[in-house]
Amino acid sequence: MKNLTENLAQLFAEFGKDASSQVESGNKAAGQRARKTSLAIEKALKEFRKASLDASKK
Repeated sequence: MKNLTENLAQLFAEFGKDASSQVESGNKAAGQRARKTSLAIEKALKEFRKASLDASKK
């Protein structure tokens, strides 16, 4: 569970950096990276939800 939260924090940091690069300077490649990272965040959040539910059942 700790690994999942650390991974999520790293993904959010990457997303924030790339998204701000796209918005502030119009960097199209950064926008593409941000969109790719958003998919990874979605997957990681689903894993966290599953792990959290399993932990609450114990």
